[in-house]
Amino acid sequence: MRIISGRSRGRSLLTPKTSRTKDPLIRPTSDKAREALFNIIGPRIVGARVLDLFAGTGALGLEALSRGADQAVFVDDSRYACALVAENCRLCQEEGASLILRRNLRKTPRFLTKLGAERPFDLIFMDPPYGKGFVGNLLYFLAKSEGVLAEHGCIIVEEAADSNLPDRCQDLLLKERRLYGKTAFGFYQRSREQDE
Repeated sequence: MRIISGRSRGRSLLTPKTSRTKDPLIRPTSDKAREALFNIIGPRIVGARVLDLFAGTGALGLEALSRGADQAVFVDDSRYACALVAENCRLCQEEGASLILRRNLRKTPRFLTKLGAERPFDLIFMDPPYGKGFVGNLLYFLAKSEGVLAEHGCIIVEEAADSNLPDRCQDLLLKERRLYGKTAFGFYQRSREQDE
């Protein structure tokens, strides 16, 4: 697995298969799917504040930093994943633009409100374990929480291709859904009056 583009282009990242960190729940997004995703996001990544939830290896947040994001905050409840993210940040020389937090997003996502108080997130990546029902609850929390998602921000949910992502969660609307092999990306943004 490697960084696709930007200042860290070609830099190899550690995965559970290539490091001493072992966690069967870490499922890195493939290079092909990640490249497609960032081609869709395009220039909106430059200068963005990024939140990488269920970070795993940190590949999504690190790709964003490589392409010009200002900061990436990585969250995972696995100490193994957090160690892997820290090592990958070091390999990409992104320690100064990175914050790594070990938190359980299934139980206490309220800490995200404090993170957003500093500056709301322009992009939120959410890549939970497939098929475990985490997406709906976390989307609901993010929809109800002021200041976590920037006004024109986007939440990108990665799930299995055969999953059913909700079309709407409070004022968050599923604007687009893209399939890449066994992976699906859903793009959520806050609705505006013209969307109603």
